[in-house]
This record gives sequence, structure tokens and C-alpha cells, in this order.
Amino acid sequence: MAIKSIDILNVMVFQRQWRKNNGDCKIGEVKTGDKISDAFHLGFCNGINVLIGENGVGKTTILKMIYAATQWSFEKTNPGKTKRLLDFFSNNLKNSEMLKNTESDYCYYKVSDGTHVFEDSLTHEKILGYEDWLGLNIPSVYIPTTEMLSHSKGFLAMNQKYTMPFDGTQIDIVVNASLPETREIPESCKAILDELSAAIDGTVIQEDDVFYVLKKDGRKIDFSLEAEGLRKLGLLWKLIRNGLLEKGSVLLWDEPEANLNPELYPLVAGVLLKLQENGVQIFVATHSYNFAKYLEIRRKNKEQVMFHNLYKGTSELSDSLKDMSEKNEETGEEEVYSNSAYRMEDLEANHIMMADNSLLDEVYRL
Repeated sequence: MAIKSIDILNVMVFQRQWRKNNGDCKIGEVKTGDKISDAFHLGFCNGINVLIGENGVGKTTILKMIYAATQWSFEKTNPGKTKRLLDFFSNNLKNSEMLKNTESDYCYYKVSDGTHVFEDSLTHEKILGYEDWLGLNIPSVYIPTTEMLSHSKGFLAMNQKYTMPFDGTQIDIVVNASLPETREIPESCKAILDELSAAIDGTVIQEDDVFYVLKKDGRKIDFSLEAEGLRKLGLLWKLIRNGLLEKGSVLLWDEPEANLNPELYPLVAGVLLKLQENGVQIFVATHSYNFAKYLEIRRKNKEQVMFHNLYKGTSELSDSLKDMSEKNEETGEEEVYSNSAYRMEDLEANHIMMADNSLLDEVYRL
């Protein structure tokens, strides 16, 4: 089962996009009098979905919304895991702080697999329309940008007792990495584990809440002493070894290229492509043109990887909505738009390609 789409209305950077009502509402639209507001809508492929764009366009927000929805697909959730969207951003947030508009506008996000729908209304502060979603049991793993296994000693015990300055995704990744290893490894995963093991020169073990890299020569290296890029590979090895990235699961990874030596981009891209071939749907947010391009040039077919470009801009509004336009001009706010394609070159307003081209222009001018 794969996540097919997300709709977001008036949450975080995703604001209401007005237009004149010329007929019935379509999916992702809300009718208010003679006006219709379009929710931000993004459709996904079954394979690897790569979210790109400048800072502040909502890439991480989308990943966390999808992750929260998958957590709500379980009838019985691990008590050590959080489930509400707010928890995946901060343990101090209130719903009102996440809303784009402070007026009476409806604010929600909706995730669908094409048949079933999960909707979280931040306006009403409750989950709506998830009766057919609950029980789908969509296994998922979220890898945050911040490396967490170096802080694992006593982490989960302290989190149970105290209010910790970490969001739910950071807590969950420690929980997932701390799970016991599976007895048997699927044949499709063995080659991936071998590749990652060769890169970190060993395997990952946990003793007394502390993670180590057990080197092939027998040395046991504290996880915090490894280079952060190698820790990412070690975490990925542990998640696969724990049986969390198998057919039917969803992997959400925020900036896999962060603190990673560019020479390792092909390795990580290759691992993600193999996981996708094994039936894992993948969502990554990246600022790296090179990393995204490796996914494109190394895929076996174009449908395996889809690129989603998020960017800020302004829209043409009808005369009847001039007052709303003037309001946007006063606040200086720009709406977030998107376009999707199977080739990076087909994306409009592609900021990571613009930055890459600007660098090349400077090189040529030397």
C-alpha cells in the first residue's frame, strides 16, 4: 500500500489559495460563499518521492504530516510513540501556532492512499474521517536531520519521566533503532546490509542503551566517535537489520545528504533504489542537486523516482477577490506552489538547479 497524495489547507506555510466559484468543488477544495479555496495538493508515485525547494517551503512539514498519518493507521500504537502532528514538531506547540490564518478559516491536512483517507483538523483540534484508515497498519520510519543515536544512553527512560527538548520524530528513531534484530534477513536485504557494512567497516550493536560500531577487526567504537555521515549509514544498517524497512513500509528521510561526504551519495542513492525495488515507498527532502541527480540517473525506469519542486510565488486573483490580494500584499506573504516531474530538468522554478547553474556561471567567468 502506498501513500498517493496529501492536501494541506492553512497549516504552517501552506495558505488558502482563493479563486471564483465556477462550479462544484473538486478534491482538495473548500467552498465559502461564491469563493473556492484550493488546498495545496501533491500527488506521489509508488517509488521514491524527492522533495526539493528553497528553505521555508514546507518540505519537512509534508514529511512529518505523512509520518503522523501512518502512525494513526495502527489500531494499537506502541505507547512509546507519539501520534499527533504537534508532537512531531515540538512538545510545547499549540494547534493555533501551526495555523497559517488566525481567522475562522478551516485548517487541515489530508493524506490518502487512493482509497482510504486520513484527515487531521487543526481548527477543530481532532482527527476527522479516519475510520477506514485505522487498521491499515502502515509501517513507517522517519529519519530526522539531527543524528540521535549518539544521545541514546538513558534517553528513552528520561523521556518517560521528564519533558525532553526533542520532537516525536527524534524520539521515535531511537525507539526504532533500539528494537531487537530480526531472526532472519530477507535475501533482498542481505546485499544492502553488506554494502552499508563495508562503508562503515563493521556492524552496529547496542549495549546498555549505547550504540557502537563493531569494526571488522574486533574494535568496538562508540557511535559518537564516528563521523556523522558514517553514523547515518550505520543507522540505516540498523533499521534494515531490525526488519523495519521491508516490503510495504514507508521511509521518510529528511536531508539524507546532510554531513555526508559527496563521495557517498552514489552509495546512499543506490541503497534507496534497492529498497524501493524491494517494495519500500520512500520520501526524501533534499537541498542537494547532486544527490537528487544520482537517484535520477541510476534508476531503472523513470517511474521509480519522482521529483516534487516546492517554491514560493504569487497567483493571479480575480477582481472579486481583490481585497484578499491586497491583504497578501500588505503582509508580504507568498503562497507555496509545486510542480512534479520524472526529470529534474522538467521542473519549473527549480532553485537547486538555479544555484548549481549560478556556480557554473561563476566558474566560467574566471
